Amino acid sequence: MTFTKRSLAGAVAAATLFAAGTAQAQMSDDAVRIGYLADMSGTYRDLAGPGGLEALKMAVEDVGGEVNGVPIEVFSADDRNSADVGANTVREWIDQRNVDLVAGMVASSVSIAVTKVLEENDGLAIISGSAASSITNEHCTPNHIHWVYDTYPLAHGTAKAVVEQGGDSWFMLTADYAFGHALEGDVTKVVEENGGEVVGGVRHPFPTSDFSSYILQAQGSGADIVGLANAGADTVNAIKTASQFGLTQTGQQLAGLLIFLNDVHAMGLEATQGLLLTTGWYWDMDERSREWAERYFERVGRMPTMVQAGVYSSAMHYLDAVEAAGTDDPETVRARMGEMPVEDFFARNGRIREDGRMVHDMYLAQVKSPADSSGEWDLYEIQSTIPADQAYRPLDESQCELVNR
Repeated sequence: MTFTKRSLAGAVAAATLFAAGTAQAQMSDDAVRIGYLADMSGTYRDLAGPGGLEALKMAVEDVGGEVNGVPIEVFSADDRNSADVGANTVREWIDQRNVDLVAGMVASSVSIAVTKVLEENDGLAIISGSAASSITNEHCTPNHIHWVYDTYPLAHGTAKAVVEQGGDSWFMLTADYAFGHALEGDVTKVVEENGGEVVGGVRHPFPTSDFSSYILQAQGSGADIVGLANAGADTVNAIKTASQFGLTQTGQQLAGLLIFLNDVHAMGLEATQGLLLTTGWYWDMDERSREWAERYFERVGRMPTMVQAGVYSSAMHYLDAVEAAGTDDPETVRARMGEMPVEDFFARNGRIREDGRMVHDMYLAQVKSPADSSGEWDLYEIQSTIPADQAYRPLDESQCELVNR
């Protein structure tokens, strides 16, 4: 019976037997091979890209370049945000390079395509950059783990925390396609469940360069919060237009539902000040975060995003599990990873659920004003913590076939 057909309960049992000495510990091919797959040259280059590869290399160096007496080999490829390119690359890695772990991955379409290939071939992946919560919901497999964030906590976490802080009237600015509609629906549900109200909204074509009329409608609504249910260039253009129209200066606040440190840095504090968002990590959260981020900065020349920090964290957890299990067998290592808590500079109260979702504390952040910032990368003020058990989709709402009901 193959890994893809076993339940995770069976995997845990196998790992327990293994630890008891009923299975032979061994490392395949006398090496642990990790393939880093990401957009290395396009839209998501700054979010993950070469910086994520550097974070992976840091993890390998920090464990001494080997595990259980065998070297760790790292190689990489540019998926060009293409599901076909990503899937074909991983097939080649399996057939010709005996890859043990696929890391990175940003575009959700790439991640879903790759995990199907790994399920067919009994492989293992840790996804750090993708947003789609479906990756551990309807698209879950026993062959992958989703590490850093997904759309569920970004939408639910931001909306709930903002309403609790008094932002109870919302206007939704939504990209007019499935992704935007889903975000809008999630936010509306959370706002209303927590006593708030969505007083209006407008949907814009995808993509859109001129947001003038939409921002004017948002201002005219009188809502406390303008929720941005869009992403990428649309979010950037909406925020820049809101700044030009003085939206935040009149007392309204922007709530970004899918925005990252590199976006804020690129736009600058003048345009983004006051923006509310949810993040899984921030480099200046505490001493542990700062220590790692400063080491990263020395190598890369910029502060890491939560995705790049998550690549390091997930790689270390994987390598620790390989060492503890005494093997790089994907089934055994996956089960061992699920038994180990995740508590490091990146994750607080972290654990890997049976659906493959690594849940951990998330944070509501507000972008600082230029006057409050002490330097180029001093961008966020952490407002509150969203506990791990509240941040992610509850298992009783899961469509994942691996979840015991």
